[in-house]
Amino acid sequence: MSTLIAKSSMKAVIGMGVTGLSVARYLVKKSDPFVLLDTREAPDNLDQFKREFPQVAIELGPLNTETLLLAEEIIVSPGVALAEPALKEAVARGLSVIGDVDLFTRDASAPIVAITGSNAKSTVTALLGEMASKAGLVVSVGGNIGRPVLDLLDDEGVQLYVLELSSFQLETVQQLNAAAATVLNISADHMDRYPALPAYVMAKQRIYFGAKSIVVNREDVLTQPPLGAGIEMSSFGLDKPDRKGFGLLECDGQEYLAYEFEPLMPVADIKVPGRHNVANALAAMALGQAVDLPVDSMLETLKTFAGLPHRCQWVRKLDGVDYYNDSKGTNIGATQAAISGLARKPAALILIAGGVGKGADFTALKGEVEKNVETLILIGRDAPLIETALSGSTNIYHAASLNAAVEQARGLARAGDAVLLSPACASFDMFAGFESRGDAFVEAVEALSC
Repeated sequence: MSTLIAKSSMKAVIGMGVTGLSVARYLVKKSDPFVLLDTREAPDNLDQFKREFPQVAIELGPLNTETLLLAEEIIVSPGVALAEPALKEAVARGLSVIGDVDLFTRDASAPIVAITGSNAKSTVTALLGEMASKAGLVVSVGGNIGRPVLDLLDDEGVQLYVLELSSFQLETVQQLNAAAATVLNISADHMDRYPALPAYVMAKQRIYFGAKSIVVNREDVLTQPPLGAGIEMSSFGLDKPDRKGFGLLECDGQEYLAYEFEPLMPVADIKVPGRHNVANALAAMALGQAVDLPVDSMLETLKTFAGLPHRCQWVRKLDGVDYYNDSKGTNIGATQAAISGLARKPAALILIAGGVGKGADFTALKGEVEKNVETLILIGRDAPLIETALSGSTNIYHAASLNAAVEQARGLARAGDAVLLSPACASFDMFAGFESRGDAFVEAVEALSC
C-alpha cells in the first residue's frame, strides 16, 4: 500500500509505541500522509493503531529499505536505534531522519527548557515545572516524563515548555533552540546501545544545539561542551558557587543554597531528603533563573516539592527502619547518588539491587558500596555478574524475588537503619517496567507486619 503514495508527500513513521502513536496523531492533524513501520511482528499497540488509523498502511517486521526510500522524511521513535541497517541506508541516500522532538520544535510557540542527564532528569523537570507554575506561568511539562512532546502542542496559552529528553530522543536533534538547556550529569548507561561512552556523551550534548543559555554541572566535566560565541552559561554544584553559579555556602553554622556569594535558603528547608536532591534543587534554580523565574517562587517550591514516585521515595518506617523506593535507579550513577544521599553511618544502609545490567561495568559501583552499604541483597538476571564485580566490598546475599529480598532486609535491619531499593539495573527480567518494580516494593514493604 505504501508504494502507491508519492515520494513527494509521504512520511515514514517507525515505531508503534507511545511516541509513534503521538506522531501519527500529529500527522493526521496536519493532513500529512504516512506509512507506519514497526520492527516487531506483533506490537503491543497494533489493535489500537488500527482502530485510530484504519486507512494507514502498516508494515511489521524487519524494516523495508524500499519503503523508507520512498519517503520524503523518516520519523523514528526513540526505541529504534539509528544503527538499524535500513535506516543507515536511508541516511546514506540523503534522506532526512528525525524524531518527535524535531517535529515539536517546528510548531512550539513558547520558550523551551530542555533537560537531560543520566540521572535526576525527571525530578529536575518536574521540580522546574512546579517552580514555573508557582510563578504564575502556564507551563506544559513532558517528553521522556509524562506526555509525549507532540501532545503538549494541544495545550492552550502555554508560556513555557519544560522537557525531559533522553539520549535516544536527542540522537536526531539538529537544532533544538532551547531558551535554556542542561546535561545534569553523565554516567555510563545504555552501553548496550552505544559503542562506547563518548558516543553516549555526544548524544546527550546535542541538547545544547542552538540553545540561548546552557547550565552545566561544575563537578562533571562531561556535561560541559565546547562553547561558541554568544552562548550564556551558568553552573550548579555542591561546592562554593563562583560567578553565575549556584552552590552551597556555610553561614552561621548552617549550610545554605547560594547564588554567587549570596545565601538564599538553608539546605535544611528542602523538603525531599538526600544530598543528590540538593544538587537537583540547585540545577532547577539555575534553569529557572535562565528563563527569568522569580527567586522567591523557586525557593517556596523547594519547601513543598515532595519528589516523584520511585525516586528515593520514602515508603515507611517500621521498627525504627526507613524503607526507600528508588526503582528509577536503573543505572550505576543513579544508584551511587541514592546510596550517597541516604548513607547514615553509624547506622547501616541495606541495598537491594539487580535486574538487567544493560552491559554496565558494575565495578564502578564498588567504591560507594564499600564505603556506605552494610549489606547488599541481589535479585534478578544479572545478580551473579554484580556479585562478581562487588565481591569483597560488603556482605552479599541473594533473594529469589523482590518480596523475598524485602523480607530478608527486614530480618537484617536494626532501628536507625535504612533499606533502599536502588537496582542499578533495568527491570524487564522480572517486571513490566521500573514503575511496576517500585509498586511491588512498596506493596511488599507495606505488607510487613509490625
